[in-house]
Amino acid sequence: MNLAFEIIGTILSLAFLYFLIREKKICWLFGILGSLLSIYLFYSTKLYSECILRLYYVFIGFYGYYLWQQRDHHDKGAPKIIKWKPSIHVIIVLVGLVLVFLLGYVFDNYSDAKKSYFDAFTTVFSFLASYLEAKKILRTWVYWIILNGLSIFLYAGQGLFVYAALAVIYFGVSFYGYFSWKQKYNKLNTVVNLVHLP
Repeated sequence: MNLAFEIIGTILSLAFLYFLIREKKICWLFGILGSLLSIYLFYSTKLYSECILRLYYVFIGFYGYYLWQQRDHHDKGAPKIIKWKPSIHVIIVLVGLVLVFLLGYVFDNYSDAKKSYFDAFTTVFSFLASYLEAKKILRTWVYWIILNGLSIFLYAGQGLFVYAALAVIYFGVSFYGYFSWKQKYNKLNTVVNLVHLP
C-alpha cells in the first residue's frame, strides 16, 4: 500500500513541478493532493518533520492558488517573477538555521524521529522555499536545488526509494526551473526598461 501511495504521490508531485515551471496556477492543486498522500507516508517512516512540512504544503498550496488567482484577475496575466536582494536571502538563511536547531532538538530529544537534524534542515528550508515559490521569488529555485539534492539521501535512507528517485528528478528539473524563470524575469525587465527609455 505504501508503494502505491508513493507512486501516486510522485506522479502528482511531477505534475505540480511541470505546471509550476510553466507558471500555471493548477500546479497548486496537484501539490495539495500530492502533499496529502505524503503525510501518511512520512508518518509511517517516522519522518515527523516531513509530515509537518507536507501539511504546510497543503496550506501553502491554497495560499499559492489564491495569490496566483488574484494576480491573474488583476494583472490579466501570470504573476510577475521577483528578484530579492542577496541581503534578504542571508537573513532568511540565518533565521532558517536557528529554526533548524530548535526543531531538530525537539524531535531528537522528545520523539522517536529518525535523522532529526537532517530532517529538520530539509523541512525548515522547504517551508521557506515554498513561501518564496508562492511569491514567485526567482532564487527559490536555488533553495530547491540544495534541498532536493539533500532529500535524495534522506528518503533513500528511510527506504522511500520512489521518493528518492523523485528527488533526483526534482534536483535536475530545479536547474531548468531556475533558468526558465530567470529568462522570463530578464525578458520582462528588458521590456520594462525599453518602455521607460526617454
